[in-house]
Amino acid sequence: MMMHRAVALGLAAVVLPAAAQTTDSVQIYGRLNITAESVRASRDSAGESVGRLNRLANNRSVLGFRGAEVIGGGYQALWQIESAVSVDTGTGSFAGRDTRLGLAAPWGTLFAGNWTTPYTSATQGLDPFYPTTAGYMSIMGNGSAPSSDNVLDTSSFDRRQRNSIHYWTPEWNGVSVRVAHGLAEEKTAVRKPSLTSLAAIYEKGPLYLTYAHERHEDYQGAGLTDTGHKIGAAYRFGPVRVGGAVERLRYQTSSGPLERTAYYLSASYQAGAHGVRLGVARANDGKGSSIEQVGPLRSGSDTGATHLTIGYDYAFSKRTTFYTYASRIDNERNGNYDFAINELGAGRGATVDGIAIGLRHAF
Repeated sequence: MMMHRAVALGLAAVVLPAAAQTTDSVQIYGRLNITAESVRASRDSAGESVGRLNRLANNRSVLGFRGAEVIGGGYQALWQIESAVSVDTGTGSFAGRDTRLGLAAPWGTLFAGNWTTPYTSATQGLDPFYPTTAGYMSIMGNGSAPSSDNVLDTSSFDRRQRNSIHYWTPEWNGVSVRVAHGLAEEKTAVRKPSLTSLAAIYEKGPLYLTYAHERHEDYQGAGLTDTGHKIGAAYRFGPVRVGGAVERLRYQTSSGPLERTAYYLSASYQAGAHGVRLGVARANDGKGSSIEQVGPLRSGSDTGATHLTIGYDYAFSKRTTFYTYASRIDNERNGNYDFAINELGAGRGATVDGIAIGLRHAF
């Protein structure tokens, strides 16, 4: 009897302090974002004229669970499970969005999972239409990969990477660095595809600055490397915030190099519940000897495009917002750009446009 009591007291001494350190309960959160849209592409990939389409479009709605446990010594165990939800069709994918398990410590945050790359997150906040049909991913990042690995999408630099390990430094005087590596789990006898992504960020007061770099090994073939370089900045003047980014992408293909420079500018004005948004992205002509097309990017004259969006939103509350926008992509004669989310299958030289009315709710 005395031995049983001693064992019970010993177990309590181990279990109770650990239980007492659990300070955070599970948080349920989400975002529901849907638009009624009237959209049109002047021609499809077969060169045929396409009429106007009226549709409902889901804009990356999510449902998530997250929490943290204090485990002593300045350490916390962090976890998150975020799922994609399609408001328009009632479908979705469990853990298909930012999902992780890791540690937060005085020396930084280390975690593994399926998570947005530092290259992507460094500038997505500069786009007031992210992530909707009108998002800047039509041009910036060369398309969008909401959840991918090293072989599912080999063109996009705007991506969430599966099987990735991330490290974020602590913030020091406004400066922080984020690094990620997508493991080469798709390795074959001749290819070892992998991803490395980093971003250096300065954010203090009204000023935001960033430099981001990403490297894709063996994405276009064995021994071929793709790279992205991007700088971004934003500044807030009272109710006005202006931002911009410049991006240089370079692919190595079997037929030679393929390069492109792109630009993005945005402006937002907020007066109480009313907001006015403007975004414009510009893709220069593709350069290089490659005869291949990687995503919408290809080499040659008149392969660029311009994407312009203007919008208005009204905040009913801190969590619910009504918004509307008009968006238009003008491809040059050989340009092949389309909406990155809820694309239309536009062909070369097409004009792509749309008008949307939407509602966004966060909880």
